[in-house]
Amino acid sequence: MLFFTQCFGAVLDLIHLRFQHYKAKRVFSAAGQLVCVVNPTHSLKYAPTRCAAVQESTEQGILPPCHHHEAVHDPQLLPCTCPLFSCPWEGHLEVVVSHLRQTHRINILQGAEIVFLATDMHLPAPTDWIIMHSCLGHQFLLVLRKQEKYEGHPQFFATMMLIGTPSQANNFTYRLELNRNQRRLKWEATPRSVLECVDSVISDGDCLVLNTSLAQLFSDNGSLAIGIAITTSKVHSSEAEM
Repeated sequence: MLFFTQCFGAVLDLIHLRFQHYKAKRVFSAAGQLVCVVNPTHSLKYAPTRCAAVQESTEQGILPPCHHHEAVHDPQLLPCTCPLFSCPWEGHLEVVVSHLRQTHRINILQGAEIVFLATDMHLPAPTDWIIMHSCLGHQFLLVLRKQEKYEGHPQFFATMMLIGTPSQANNFTYRLELNRNQRRLKWEATPRSVLECVDSVISDGDCLVLNTSLAQLFSDNGSLAIGIAITTSKVHSSEAEM
């Protein structure tokens, strides 16, 4: 009976996922956009990470203590950029993509314009939805987080991070768009580099921010569809022409 129950639950989850994907394809196929259905993951990252600890110490004007018996940290290594977990991994920027795909099983979608379909928006905070987007020869990390910035008032934060340096990120512009029931909402900005913390981007509010009532206006049966488009910035384009 236990085996049957587990198998039946897995089948129901698969049917639900296929149904969500079918609905998304039906809505967005006319625009020729690729659809990625993203299931939520409860964030396990709310133990202090090295990135958060260094940022907090810097803001307070306190440098981390130096222990002579500890190995010297390589400044070229960066912590895991996945916002879901307190992952102890460190590595060079060039291998971040392979780490995210192999260790955290994060999906990657290719195309100039895609649709990010986040399911189960009703789940309690903190919850994260995350995918990678391959476009224009670079990889981007899209993070949607449900978080209580004020107790009892959850909000949704969506941001795009370039898996590259800040100077490379300045060459691009990303657009997030919500469109449903004759309502349209757009957010356009320069992506931030993954060398910066996702947490700091969200705490600064430098991203698309939705309260629950606004998110419900654009959601469909608990799913939120976000159109994503990435282009090269006008400054970069003009420099290339010169």
